[in-house]
Amino acid sequence: MAGLSACVPKKTLSNRDYKWIKEKEREQVIKTIGVETRHVAEDGQTTSDLCFQAAEQLLDELKWERDEISILIFVSQSRDYIIPSTSTILQDRLKLPKTCMALDINLGCSGYVYGLSVISTMMKAAGLQKGLLLVGDLSNVTSSYRDKSTYPLFGDAGTATALELKPGHAPMQFNLQSDGSGYEAIIIYDGGVRNLASKKSFSTKKYGEGIYRNRLQIALDGIEVFNFSLREVVPNIKKTLKHFNRELAEFDYLLFHQANRLINETIRKMLKVEPERVPYSLRDYGNTSCASIPLTMVTQIREALQEKPQKLLLSAFGIGLSWGSVLMETDGMVVPPVTELETVNKPEEKQPIA
Repeated sequence: MAGLSACVPKKTLSNRDYKWIKEKEREQVIKTIGVETRHVAEDGQTTSDLCFQAAEQLLDELKWERDEISILIFVSQSRDYIIPSTSTILQDRLKLPKTCMALDINLGCSGYVYGLSVISTMMKAAGLQKGLLLVGDLSNVTSSYRDKSTYPLFGDAGTATALELKPGHAPMQFNLQSDGSGYEAIIIYDGGVRNLASKKSFSTKKYGEGIYRNRLQIALDGIEVFNFSLREVVPNIKKTLKHFNRELAEFDYLLFHQANRLINETIRKMLKVEPERVPYSLRDYGNTSCASIPLTMVTQIREALQEKPQKLLLSAFGIGLSWGSVLMETDGMVVPPVTELETVNKPEEKQPIA
């Protein structure tokens, strides 16, 4: 891993100003999920805009030639269009060569670990020297203000990871899992081919006290997600360590998907890991879906990643249901500070000839 960068929208929201619920409940929500403020996209801003800015910043600092990049992978659940893929649009915006392969991966919470697995495997198999992994989401676009189970939780972010194939460098070691039987734990029911968007999709209904949404907005079963996380994450980490003959104590940092503070702290205590080795970005950025691990790396351990080699254990889990771990070692990365996206000019779309 040669470098890492992150970009968030400039606009912020405070959960202390969330008027849908009373002040006492707001304080309890903040304490439980650990989120005080979140960066949220303005109208017209997209995940690809955030990833584009992060990638531009990273490529400039790395001083990489654009024509050296052979692969670009975009991981997100909030792509620009249903078709075409957003990765090809980013290939053009970043002025990467036509010899650069580009593909999208539709994943949320576990997306960064899965994305690292896909791009590193493809680079090694094909002998590709340099690649870009762009990972991010705009979860607030599909979150209902009148749904207290989702609205205070999510933040928006985009990240860029630069990877370089170096013979002799310690390989990344993965353990990826999935369980589609739990697909309804985090879901948007309408808008896909299974349930096409219709007039009915926009009808708001009550699903519980303080929970109102329509079928084009995200539905989150908090209890199911909590139980799944506690059931699967720790065994996955332990099996990964055992399989690769590694010890938890040898890792400088454990970086978890920023699900919420209650889930993450429970997992940390189950593993008996001291707090200083488990950084958080939840308080200032919220749950940023697949961007949460790289955003945490940029905002919380940037100096450590730049100054000396680090042994890292990354664990991501959530929507799908899907989860996984990766054991990795860094060796002096380029990590510029997180940037903020203020405004963006929407590209002019070409209209078909009548």
